Amino acid sequence: MIKQTYVTLPINFVSTVKFCTMPDSSSRPIVEIYTSPFCGYCGRAKALLQQKGVTFQEYDVMMDSGLRAVMTERARGDHRVPQVFINDEHIGGSDKLMMLEMSGGLDAKLASA
Repeated sequence: MIKQTYVTLPINFVSTVKFCTMPDSSSRPIVEIYTSPFCGYCGRAKALLQQKGVTFQEYDVMMDSGLRAVMTERARGDHRVPQVFINDEHIGGSDKLMMLEMSGGLDAKLASA
């Protein structure tokens, strides 16, 4: 079964969210990544997630200060991209995602849906 996923955002939000359709499975982790175009670190983080076969929602914050504000609040003040969240837990940026992968912790987080 296919389920369309949506995000609740402020009423004055101008959409730059890339929605994805994913199989309806409660065992899948919810992975979100805030990015901007031409960001090498964003590309690196997305490539790792894609390599692992992870379906994720990508939010492009380049032209939307409202979406960037949402990201900054969720990331406890960090305004840089990328910002990765797994099951609503803030992971951090590309370097933190890579450190988590190198320590073996990324697979555990992805499995704990």
